[in-house]
Amino acid sequence: MAEPAPLIRMRDAGYYSLHTTGAKIAIDKALPLMLDAVRAMDLSGTAPFAVADFGAADGGTSLALHRALLSELRALAPHRPLTLTHTDLPHNDFSVLFRLLQGLLPDREGLGIPGVFSFASGTSFYEQIFPDATLSLGFSATAMHWLSRLPALIADEVHAVFASGAAQTAFAAQAAADWERILLHRARELAPGGAIVFANFCTDEAGRYLGATGGRNMHATFGRHWRALHEAGEISADEVARATFPQYYRTLGEFRAPFDDPASAVRRAGLRLEACFTDLTPCPYEARFAAGECSAAEFAHAYVPTLRSWSESMFFGALDPARDEAARRAIIDRFYASYEADVAAAPKGHAMAYVHCYMRVRKEG
Repeated sequence: MAEPAPLIRMRDAGYYSLHTTGAKIAIDKALPLMLDAVRAMDLSGTAPFAVADFGAADGGTSLALHRALLSELRALAPHRPLTLTHTDLPHNDFSVLFRLLQGLLPDREGLGIPGVFSFASGTSFYEQIFPDATLSLGFSATAMHWLSRLPALIADEVHAVFASGAAQTAFAAQAAADWERILLHRARELAPGGAIVFANFCTDEAGRYLGATGGRNMHATFGRHWRALHEAGEISADEVARATFPQYYRTLGEFRAPFDDPASAVRRAGLRLEACFTDLTPCPYEARFAAGECSAAEFAHAYVPTLRSWSESMFFGALDPARDEAARRAIIDRFYASYEADVAAAPKGHAMAYVHCYMRVRKEG
């Protein structure tokens, strides 16, 4: 039976965007899709043009994209008020997001577009966030691989990429149901003629996915180091078993399915797929090491925090809450330290290359 997804959050205090250079590079690649969507719209109205970022974390990875997009909108429609709403779960670190947008963080540029009204929502993108037909343009990146529920535990592994049999079927079914639910909420929110651009993690046509693009498998390495804690007597068998990411990397076909079926609820809701393709963004940390710009230890020290920025809450949540928080933090620190030592000792093949499915979807009307 599926269980509620464990509490997942990106690491806070600005850590996430400072340590996810690759995510920003992948997000910047979505800008042409965003600009094409805007240029195809009728911008003659006077109502606010509403932009939303679904699953924004601390906002740092998408800030440059929104700055470029809103600058273009200001030039195309100088008469229209512009709004930008960042959405994420209630436990997201919105305080960093607000300071980032206002340019109040050291050495980090704010949004800097006059006349843009900024808002935030702590409502999950699995729910409707905006009133019907009020959203002009949506965006979401590296977020919708997170499932609304954990459909199964995976014995001796931490991710659905290693699932088989009933577990694999359960993950695929949950991902399909979640994708339809997300799209139907966006269909209600989008104004006629509005659009949304997605940059989602995927399994591409060559079978590649995040952290598995020809070298060491990142998820296999996670699992090996997590099981090593049990073998060393530091965590229990139950704590090993509870460590399963509520994630699924959909294939191109799975992303397209609701749009390719003329009878689907998504098509009946008025959504049409305008663009859909996959792309790989090389790991920038591995690239620096391969170019001889850093030592193996320096590579490991820069690389492992990007993994930790999004994975830590899942492993922390797998630990028995009966342990005091300091003890749990110490275990998590040792876990990532062992991963870093592994990379430093044998760096070849370690990389977290990003594999995305880029989509532009429009609401008829």
